[in-house]
Amino acid sequence: MASQEVAPSGVDMSVPSVARVYDFMLGGKDNFAVDRVVADHALRITPDGPQAAQANRAFLRRVVRFLVAEQGIEQFLDLGSGLPTQGNVHQVATRHAAQARVIYVDNDPIVLAHGRALLADAGSATVIQADVRSPEAILEHPQARRFLDFDRPIGLLLFAILHHLRDDEDPKAVAAKLIEALPSGSYVAISHFRDPGERHPDASLKAREVEHIFNQSLGTGRWRTDEEILSFVDGLEVLDPGLVPLAEWRPEPGEAAPSQSDTYHTFVGLVARKR
Repeated sequence: MASQEVAPSGVDMSVPSVARVYDFMLGGKDNFAVDRVVADHALRITPDGPQAAQANRAFLRRVVRFLVAEQGIEQFLDLGSGLPTQGNVHQVATRHAAQARVIYVDNDPIVLAHGRALLADAGSATVIQADVRSPEAILEHPQARRFLDFDRPIGLLLFAILHHLRDDEDPKAVAAKLIEALPSGSYVAISHFRDPGERHPDASLKAREVEHIFNQSLGTGRWRTDEEILSFVDGLEVLDPGLVPLAEWRPEPGEAAPSQSDTYHTFVGLVARKR
């Protein structure tokens, strides 16, 4: 558990952070009391929240492995990367291609501090502090331009980030701006909170309850419909099996299927290709 007295410069311990709440859900130690309060509130409604966080990390690892080992993608732009944990993108990617390169982007100063420490000796990856709501600043960042070759296919990773943008922040335009900058043959991977509606009414009700908590405490969080999530990749080729619960996206052979709880149906993912 992180100290409540000491934090990296620029970190306000009185304000909860999405990255630190997620870190808590993953069993990490880089979170504060204010983050755990938010997480506890959410867990009262959806006690399987930590399993959902783990499912998201497992989805990330499968996607990166697929893109590197099967599609030959060797460079990644990971937005809203969060705090470092086991199985980071560069660790998975370089396991399959030693020359793979990764740019991590997050707006939380504690992510920047920990990321720089983790990557101090890693020539394969770097981290920049920026906000996904300003995609131009990310795309034109000197580190991004130095580290990535925008003439070659890129893997754009938007894991658990677009659902933290409100509708009035136009996440579809944000995604479109990022995708527009990608060369042909690039891939986009998204994980997103979903409101399954009438297909799973109990899960839908809990999704709306948790959404209310997130917006009261973190100020951000939107459980969207399938149609809204798919609109982020309009014009791209969505790969099989489409937009599905995270555990259903190309599971590893022999991988045990998780129980289909409410959270199972409200956290989904997809991978799409830019022709």
